[in-house]
Amino acid sequence: MSSKLGAVERRERMSGPDRRQQVLAIAAEEFADGGLHGASTETIARRAEITQAYVFRIFGTKKALFLEVVVAAFDRLTEGMRAAAGEATGLEALGRMGAQYNEMLADRTSLLLQLQGFAACGDPEVRDEVRASFGRMWAMVAEITGLDPVTIKAFLAFGMLLNNGAALGVAELDAEWAEGVRTRIRPGLFDHITNESNR
Repeated sequence: MSSKLGAVERRERMSGPDRRQQVLAIAAEEFADGGLHGASTETIARRAEITQAYVFRIFGTKKALFLEVVVAAFDRLTEGMRAAAGEATGLEALGRMGAQYNEMLADRTSLLLQLQGFAACGDPEVRDEVRASFGRMWAMVAEITGLDPVTIKAFLAFGMLLNNGAALGVAELDAEWAEGVRTRIRPGLFDHITNESNR
């Protein structure tokens, strides 16, 4: 009985913004594992010790909640790379972004959310949001580095492979292919990739 009262008191003490952040954190984990259609708002509500109706009151729909955590995952990666580049430009900036990208692979939930976003692009609303998120990432890399589209495409393609590797848990594997997927993005990796060499 006292534990139930304690839970009620904790719920009452949590502010609206804090509750919202709590639900977002739980939803990120659930959607990362189950995707838009596999995750359950009932489970999210139960873990947050609130009603499902309250989840809908905060976010409107399950899809809106999904999109909020997916877009946030893309934006964390984009802003993390922007911060890592600092004042650098060109391949130096790209190298710094690559090192940061590699560090952010430890946030498996964010990586899985990006993959779940791509997987749900059969829904036009999801596709529009994921396109916009990926577009912001591309634009940031292009603006800061000033590099050509072929180099940017190679960099982001390498990053997408690392995302998939993290989802597959290649860090736990001793196979040769897994070692290849774990290859770090190092300065100089993209020096040979230019519009001239890839016509």
